[in-house]
Amino acid sequence: MANIKSAMKRIRTNEKRRVRNAAVRSAVRGSIKTARTAIEGGQANQARETLQRTIQTLDKAVTKGVIHKNTAARKKSRLTRQLNALASR
Repeated sequence: MANIKSAMKRIRTNEKRRVRNAAVRSAVRGSIKTARTAIEGGQANQARETLQRTIQTLDKAVTKGVIHKNTAARKKSRLTRQLNALASR
């Protein structure tokens, strides 16, 4: 355990951030899974709405610094491509 006051504060802040980051990361994973399920379900309108919510979740994770912006862009691009493939069928 740390003895220095600033080190003890750093431990507390790191724990708060770890918990928040885990929650945000979990929300992102769940949102992506929901979007993929909706796309595979074949309902284009429902999938489009779900994708919009997923994109918002990804963008929020980027602004909080939980995931990198290129990672979010890649995930959004792949999901959008899958949705467009569904719509073109």
